[in-house]
Amino acid sequence: MLDRRLHLHLATWLGQWPAGPGLHVVGSWRRTSPAWDGRLRPAVAVRAGASTVLSVPPDRVPVVRELARRPERLPRALPAEVGHAGWAVHDDVFRWSVAPAPLPDVGEWIPPGTVGLPSWLRLFDRAVLVVRDDRGRYLAGVGIKRHDRYGHELAVGTVPAARGRGLARRLVAQAARRVLDEGAVPTYLHDRRNAASARVAEAAGFPDRRWRSYGVYPS
Repeated sequence: MLDRRLHLHLATWLGQWPAGPGLHVVGSWRRTSPAWDGRLRPAVAVRAGASTVLSVPPDRVPVVRELARRPERLPRALPAEVGHAGWAVHDDVFRWSVAPAPLPDVGEWIPPGTVGLPSWLRLFDRAVLVVRDDRGRYLAGVGIKRHDRYGHELAVGTVPAARGRGLARRLVAQAARRVLDEGAVPTYLHDRRNAASARVAEAAGFPDRRWRSYGVYPS
């Protein structure tokens, strides 16, 4: 059975969930408003089994539905049809967990404006989870993308010199427990070709359920 929090997250984030078999193009005001980082996400889709819900701005629904009649054209034509011709379509594995791996905590929660953090972590407006060495230098971190009250997506990064120590998986599991404590469900998206990120997700308790997500996002 689908976790209720995930159901509510997808319904809120996309504008409709669930849907029957096939591709369903729906409109949502969220595609016209800044997301967690102040930037637009003009098209977001989630595929589970034989069903895909593609969320676009309400005024673009008719033209995207027409485009969806020829699915082979969708990846190339979708950015222009939602008003962002220069943007790419990202193709990700969509993972979620209600039982993170019982890995020991490794990081500390600190303000995203703390000196020494990478630029991608400074985008977040709430505390981020990081590991630093004994000299205070950043090694790895997780930020939480609070898409809505029901679903929070985790983003993780590790500096090259600190990879292979298991830091990322422990940070993801630790952050996932915090998200669950807050009453939301943690999600984790990664490029389908990113084997390293897939290994982190699996080890942290985010199995690949063969769900996929794609969309038009800023680079």
